[in-house]
Amino acid sequence: MPTNQIEVLGHAISNGKGVQLNLDIAKLHTRTKIQVPIIVERAKKEGPTILITAGIHGNEINGVEIVRQLVSKKYNKPECGMVICIPVVNVFGFLNQKRQFPDGRDLNRVFPGSPRGSLASRFAYHIIKEIVPLVDYCIDFHTGGDGRFNIPQIRINEGDEETLQLAKVFAPEFIVQTGHRDKSFRHTLHKLDKKVLLFEGGKSLHIDDAVSKAGVSGALRVMQHLGIRDFSKELESMDAKIKKPKVVKSSSWIRATYSGMFHPFVKLGSKVSKGDVLGSISDPFGYFERNVKARFPGYVICINESPIVNQGDGVLHISRD
Repeated sequence: MPTNQIEVLGHAISNGKGVQLNLDIAKLHTRTKIQVPIIVERAKKEGPTILITAGIHGNEINGVEIVRQLVSKKYNKPECGMVICIPVVNVFGFLNQKRQFPDGRDLNRVFPGSPRGSLASRFAYHIIKEIVPLVDYCIDFHTGGDGRFNIPQIRINEGDEETLQLAKVFAPEFIVQTGHRDKSFRHTLHKLDKKVLLFEGGKSLHIDDAVSKAGVSGALRVMQHLGIRDFSKELESMDAKIKKPKVVKSSSWIRATYSGMFHPFVKLGSKVSKGDVLGSISDPFGYFERNVKARFPGYVICINESPIVNQGDGVLHISRD
């Protein structure tokens, strides 16, 4: 990285300086600007640039909390390189506590966007055009959708050995290798040769302290590994024990055979065998109850905590290897 000024959203940032900027390229029908705060901290010494994002889905609050903690505790101030934090990418979704962008689209399905596309597409375009070229690495924080509670995990592209090693540095309990999801933020950055760790933990509209701790400690380990800053004392005070992650190469959902009230019997992270009773589905009147059994052995990496499920809904996500 050069030692002279770097321009971010038209603002020159010198070595050792920090600034909060606003990405405000779009307006609602009321002419209200969509302003997304972007917090940039640059060290005096050269080094890599890491982008830390959350809230691409506006109702995924736990990711926002993780990035908030990184900023409020000044962990985003580097000794080398630059740290760019976007705690809430989809600000209006966050205000409305909804997953979608104001135009009803899923922002994570329109990248790299278009300057003449939908509102979400235009916004995605400017992130890719103005922020991403400065970035070497990215940690993107998410939660499970609706009532689906994900155990803290890192998702990476299958076959990417360098990112796999970086995921092991993050040290979640599980690393899930997945295929490409077209037009997602992660897939777009991957095509631009950026290394991306996608964190999944918790569920929508919920903050869990254990998930937050896993996200914060993992981010500190990655930044320390990249030489951005030494967080040895902080990690020691957090008592953030390093786990040997289990690498999941394939997984499947166990879906509800019946509609009714779902009662899970197992805990996240538990190992199950084929035929184990994992929960039950019952009617609200006390006349009907059926067990939900494991069809294959594996680890439980997500549980649907919605009390009411419909036939075909995913109720438990189990690793297959």
